[in-house]
Amino acid sequence: MLGALTVQPATAAPAQPTQPARPSDQPVSALLKDLQTLYVKAETASETYNATAEKLAKQRAKARKTGARLARARAALADGRTRAGRLARQQYRRGGTGLPPSVQLLLARDPQHALQNGHLLNRAAGDQAATVDRLTSGEARYSALAEKAREELAERKKLAARQKSQRDDVRARLGAVEEMLASLSGEQLEELRGLESRQTADAQRQLLSSGVLDGARAPSEAGDRALRYAVGQIGKPYVWGAEGPDSFDCSGLTSQAWQHAERAIPRTSQEQWKRLDRVPLKELRPGDLVIYFPGATHVGIYAGDGKVIQAPRPGARVKVSPLASNPLLGAVRPDADAAPMAGYVPPELPAGATAGADTGNNV
Repeated sequence: MLGALTVQPATAAPAQPTQPARPSDQPVSALLKDLQTLYVKAETASETYNATAEKLAKQRAKARKTGARLARARAALADGRTRAGRLARQQYRRGGTGLPPSVQLLLARDPQHALQNGHLLNRAAGDQAATVDRLTSGEARYSALAEKAREELAERKKLAARQKSQRDDVRARLGAVEEMLASLSGEQLEELRGLESRQTADAQRQLLSSGVLDGARAPSEAGDRALRYAVGQIGKPYVWGAEGPDSFDCSGLTSQAWQHAERAIPRTSQEQWKRLDRVPLKELRPGDLVIYFPGATHVGIYAGDGKVIQAPRPGARVKVSPLASNPLLGAVRPDADAAPMAGYVPPELPAGATAGADTGNNV
């Protein structure tokens, strides 16, 4: 590289531009940093996709309710039109005068008899007015619901288009990761795994030596159920956008764990971090959610004893990892109002629960 700085004679051919280093030419530490960046971008895109998918599901549920209301309004409108048609036919048979009861009284052959039965005339007039009012309000209600249905359809189309674009973005970013990994030799991949393992071990030692995890705590009953659900998923593959039952992404695992604990939480790690109650790391209890990276793009469920259960990354499986396996952002508790359970016994972990890579955005 120093030769590139040597002054060349005037007659020498111009120097060729320096080519960027290929992945296979970079030191392992640089490769690891590049891969971490690629995986962070891929998981960020995946969580963005998940957020849109959640909005689309809610919009579809909203549209179903609007559709049901529209069907009822359509039936009521048809009934109102039938009643109005019957009223028009009655008026036609009576000569189409539509005279008010007071005029009918004046024109009656027997005014005394008509006067005695005036309340019947008033009731009939009231029924006619009510029929017209119902028809008018029914028309207005149906028109409003039809407009709402059209707006919801437009919103669904917009969300579906956004979801497709985001899905393509995720696939492109994962493709970049695969391309980079394919360019590496088996020796380089082994070195990457070793460096990754050492970095995770160092981070975990520093976390434990800080004393932030000072003592074991019992989960709530719901937290225990969520944790046991997560334990039951150990070994299942990570698939972006998946929320079970056969595969999961990171927030798909945590949201489903708490769903099975009968406590609905947001679908994505960003929304879990944003909307759930935050707890200091020193107060962590099993079942709490641990959020990673500055953008809250990764999440695991705390298992106690300084460990989390997580779906780490594409190509990995749900596993038990050290709490410090990724850069910690903080922790949240879905049931901050619940008391710890009495007599807690941690769930038994299956064989091989800790096997595999730990980092959420790494090789």
